[in-house]
Amino acid sequence: MEVILLANLASTLMMTGVIWIVQIVHYPLFDRVGTQGFARYEADHATRITSIVLPLMTVELLTALALALEPPPGIPASIFWVGLALAGVAWLSTAFIQLPLHAQLSSGFDVAAYRNLVNTNWIRTITWSLRSILVIGVIAHYVHIAS
Repeated sequence: MEVILLANLASTLMMTGVIWIVQIVHYPLFDRVGTQGFARYEADHATRITSIVLPLMTVELLTALALALEPPPGIPASIFWVGLALAGVAWLSTAFIQLPLHAQLSSGFDVAAYRNLVNTNWIRTITWSLRSILVIGVIAHYVHIAS
C-alpha cells in the first residue's frame, strides 16, 4: 500500500511542477518563437513533453484508481474518488482541449489557438495543484495514523 501511495504522491507532485513550469514559463514563450520555425518547434515540444508527462500521468492515474478501489485503512474512500476524479479532469482536458490545440498549432503559429492553449491550460494547472494538496493531506494523515 505504501508503494502505491508514494507513487501517487511522486507522480502528482512531479506533474504539478511540470504543469506550473509549462503554464508560467513555457507556453507564454510560444509566441516568441516566430512563425518561420514554429511548426518544427511545436513538433519537438510535443515529442519531448510527451516523453515526460505520459509516464507520469499514467502512473498517477493507475495509482489513483488503485487507491480509490482499495483505500488504505483509516482513510475514507471518498477522498480517493475525489482524487481519481481530479486525475480524470486532467486527462480529459488534455485529450479534448490541449491536444487538439497543439494539433492546430502543429501546422504553424495561430494566435487564437495559442491564446486558447494558455488560457485553458489553467484547468490542468489548478487540477494538479488541488491533487497535490489532496495527496499531501492523505500522506500526512496516513503517517499520523500509522505512528
